[in-house]
Amino acid sequence: MATVTRWAARIEYLGTAYAGWQRLSHNRSVQQTLEEALSKIADHPVTVMAAGRTDAGVHGLGQVVHFDTTATRNVLAWTLGANVHLPADISLRWAKAVPLDFHARYQALSRRYRYVFHSTRARSALTAGRATFWHYPLDAEAMHLAAQSLLGERDFSALRDAECQSPTPFRNVMSITVFRSGEFVAIDIRANAFLHHMVRNIAGTLAEVGQGKRPISWVAEVLAGRDRAKAGMTAPPDGLYFIGPDYPPQFDLPPPPEPWFPATMRG
Repeated sequence: MATVTRWAARIEYLGTAYAGWQRLSHNRSVQQTLEEALSKIADHPVTVMAAGRTDAGVHGLGQVVHFDTTATRNVLAWTLGANVHLPADISLRWAKAVPLDFHARYQALSRRYRYVFHSTRARSALTAGRATFWHYPLDAEAMHLAAQSLLGERDFSALRDAECQSPTPFRNVMSITVFRSGEFVAIDIRANAFLHHMVRNIAGTLAEVGQGKRPISWVAEVLAGRDRAKAGMTAPPDGLYFIGPDYPPQFDLPPPPEPWFPATMRG
């Protein structure tokens, strides 16, 4: 009987051309594209499990997956080989053999996202699809102060999609920072897990404060009200990046990468 090896891998992708992470029957997904590439290297069908699902148009900087294989391949075969079969907007950045009890989704301790607004009067051709163009001025300091009301384990009913299938609206936000770097305003958020559209709804809600349309105290009121209709818009997917998950130290996986886009951003 062939020996099964479990591998973990970090995947980086631009989500603009895809219908999201999850495999679909009617649209191209990141998962399907990756599985097809890995299957060619393994010479058998490969199914991957990801740390988190991303929506259509959302990007991944440090998505982590695991997959099982009976093929005997080394690290270079998985990384360089898979990238030969992947399109330019998806890349496998590292691979590592892990114990069979490792699970990319269930053993993640936390997940981190960054949402990027390009706050400027005239749109940029170079950031199109990679940051959300916002032609109104944004007060990053006010947004940061308002965001602190989201910290801790709370009911995020007001900030999740109406079709979210999670059995509970409770999530634990461990940190959230809003800062400006040049023309860009970024929201950096870490939580144990996220609800459907949660980060994009937070971004759209904080933008109301950043534009001066709502007071800083309004975000806390929205959260307490538990009514999605009272919160801000669902911000576009262009500016959202899944930075990656953290895992227990016994698995000895590389940490999530620090965001590098745009280059002027601090970590």
